[in-house]
Amino acid sequence: MKITVVGRGRVGGGLARLWEKAGHQVTALGQEGGAAGDADVLVVAVPGPAIAEALDKVSGLRGQVTVDATNMYAGRDEAFPSLAHQVRSIVGGPTAKAFSTVFAATYDRIAEQRVTPSTLFAADPEARSVTEQLIRDAGFDPVHIGALDPGARLLEDSSGLTRALAGQIGPFFYRYGRPGEL
Repeated sequence: MKITVVGRGRVGGGLARLWEKAGHQVTALGQEGGAAGDADVLVVAVPGPAIAEALDKVSGLRGQVTVDATNMYAGRDEAFPSLAHQVRSIVGGPTAKAFSTVFAATYDRIAEQRVTPSTLFAADPEARSVTEQLIRDAGFDPVHIGALDPGARLLEDSSGLTRALAGQIGPFFYRYGRPGEL
């Protein structure tokens, strides 16, 4: 799969490395922007308030499946129900919200875990299977919480709880499973 990641920071750069290791062709774009026209999937991994500016520097946005991995630490554009909806309004394709409930600081420790860690995601129906594949290829077990609306906002609003827990125990993994699966 050809993946263009917008953002080379801890999240974007870390995911790019995981996907390259899984055999994907990954292009990571930084603050200077670049071309995404040949991408099968676009991943947006910039701070929430920087979405519009970052995507304005990317050419070739043509309705690709898009995974929003942004986080809301400094508010959002209230014209949209979520950051993922803002991303979708710019790119124009089916969109998912994923990787916003896991810590980039743990990416290099995924393989050491006794059980595969989970990551929650919400997606437009047309983005679900690609997102599940990218989550698996990054080393996580995908847990679908439903459609982008209202799922993306639920994930974004949970960031306060995630940060509060991390303040007590540090960056962590989590696992969701039915009884008997773990």
